[in-house]
Amino acid sequence: MVNAVVLLSGGLDSTTTLAQAIADGCDVTALSFRYGQRHTKELVSAANVAKFFNVKHVIVDIDLSMFRSALTRPEIDVPENRDESQMGQDIPVTYVPARNIIMMSVAAGLCESVDADRIYIGANVVDYSGYPDCRPEFFEAFEKMIAVGTKAGVEGHPIRICTPILHSSKADIVRLGKKLGAPLHLTWSCYEGGEKACGRCDSCQLRLAGFKEAGYKDEIEYE
Repeated sequence: MVNAVVLLSGGLDSTTTLAQAIADGCDVTALSFRYGQRHTKELVSAANVAKFFNVKHVIVDIDLSMFRSALTRPEIDVPENRDESQMGQDIPVTYVPARNIIMMSVAAGLCESVDADRIYIGANVVDYSGYPDCRPEFFEAFEKMIAVGTKAGVEGHPIRICTPILHSSKADIVRLGKKLGAPLHLTWSCYEGGEKACGRCDSCQLRLAGFKEAGYKDEIEYE
C-alpha cells in the first residue's frame, strides 16, 4: 500500500478525490486548512468525511486573512446568481491569492514527514470558475518544482501530483462520487456559511447543476 496526502476541503470535489485515492489503494492522510476563511462549516464537513472514511485527518492553521478575497474578507460580497457562462470569463473575487501554492507546499512537506509519495487534489477545469491555480499547467509546474526542492525529489523519489477529476464535469464528479460510495451528503460547497447552503453563489450553482445533470438529488439543504 502506498501513502498519500489528500487535500480535503470538505466539499464535493475533494471528498470524491479522497474516495478515489482510497479506491487507488492508498493509505490516506487527509489535510485541511483553517486559513481565515469566512466560515468554518467546510472544516466540520471535512472532519465528518475523514471520520466516515476512518482516515487520519490533519488540520493546519495558516492566516491568509490579509489576502484580498471574498473568502477571507467578509466585507467583499460573494458573487451570486451568475450565469455559468460568466463564471470563466475572469478571475472572480472568490480567488484567494496563491492559496493552492501555499497549501500544496504544506502537503509536500507532510508527504516527506509521513513517507507519502503523492498528493491528491480535487481541482477541475471543466466547470471552471476562473482560478489560475486549478489549471493543468500549474500542477505540472508545481510537480517539477517539488522534484528539485524536496529531499524526496533530490534522492530520486519525487512526489507525484494526482488530479483525478481535473477534466471531469460536475456531473461526472457526482457520478464518480456515487460510484465510489463517497458521503456526498456530508459535504459543503457553499461559499457562504449559513445554516443551509445559499444556492446562489457560483459554487452552489455549479454543484446543483452537476447533481441535476447526473440524475441525482443533492441531499444537503438549501435556503
